[in-house]
Amino acid sequence: MLDKPVKIPGPDHPITITSNPGRVIVRLGDVMVADTRSALTLREASYPAVQYIPRTDVDMALLQSTDHGSYCPYKGEASYFSVPSGGERLGNAIWSYEAPYAAVAAIKGHLAFYPDRFEITDA
Repeated sequence: MLDKPVKIPGPDHPITITSNPGRVIVRLGDVMVADTRSALTLREASYPAVQYIPRTDVDMALLQSTDHGSYCPYKGEASYFSVPSGGERLGNAIWSYEAPYAAVAAIKGHLAFYPDRFEITDA
């Protein structure tokens, strides 16, 4: 098996992580999946900003871990969660970096939600 490349964020591919001073709420219809004032905002290159929410502020009882995974050379291996009550559309709809690379270590213990599958309010 080939080793996966590891890249360091820099001027050609910047990544910043900042504390979000507001309140972030993630809903699935009338169900509140997450509610936090401790979100981290990750900005990566030209991609839309992503809110990473501490697990302690997520209703983990609604989630089920899956075998799906992906790899980012800047962040590491991602693991995924589904919301079984949401059907196929919410399969692998949440991701987390359990052991992120040092440059993004702050997102360890946090979850991110696909914004096209959840209502995410950043107030």
